[in-house]
Amino acid sequence: MTKTLGLGIGLGALLALTACNTVNGAGKDLKSAGTAVSDASGTDKKK
Repeated sequence: MTKTLGLGIGLGALLALTACNTVNGAGKDLKSAGTAVSDASGTDKKK
């Protein structure tokens, strides 16, 4: 029972860390796409 519970917690932690990396990568991709669109339109929101 304890071994199964430990395995479940470990697996859950691994999935959570993987999801964080995936969301982080998606955020970087969206930021890059937004920058490309801004550059193509000739406007720059950064000051």
